[in-house]
Amino acid sequence: MRTRARRPTVRGVVVAALAATALTLAPAAPAAAHNTLQSSTPTRDARLTTAPAQITLRFRQPLNPAFTTIVLSDAGQRRVATGEPAVTGPDGSITVDQPLGNGTYTVAYRVVSADGHPVQGAYQFTVADPSAPEPTDAAPPP
Repeated sequence: MRTRARRPTVRGVVVAALAATALTLAPAAPAAAHNTLQSSTPTRDARLTTAPAQITLRFRQPLNPAFTTIVLSDAGQRRVATGEPAVTGPDGSITVDQPLGNGTYTVAYRVVSADGHPVQGAYQFTVADPSAPEPTDAAPPP
């Protein structure tokens, strides 16, 4: 008895394509649980004419205050005095305790995702206030 080879139908091809797409996307699902930075004030690479009094980071998921760290550093990698991070839902913010002089600053953060994985990152912004003195990189006298 001979069997005839069947030609693929349009329906069969569509079902196979959908199944292949679903399998391709399935491994990406666990990564979706990781928290990500959505926006910030000041923004990445901003050039400000007035120094900020507060830094605010908005994430994709709500933050846990116990596992949220936000640090501000100057161009010499010295920590700038700030308040403790305040957390409201997906927003984390710090207040800057002293006026910032002209220069480049780095905001570094570390938060924990809903799946328990730590997420960290950093970005820079520059203060270029025309009325402020230029920063000095010299260390203060002992």
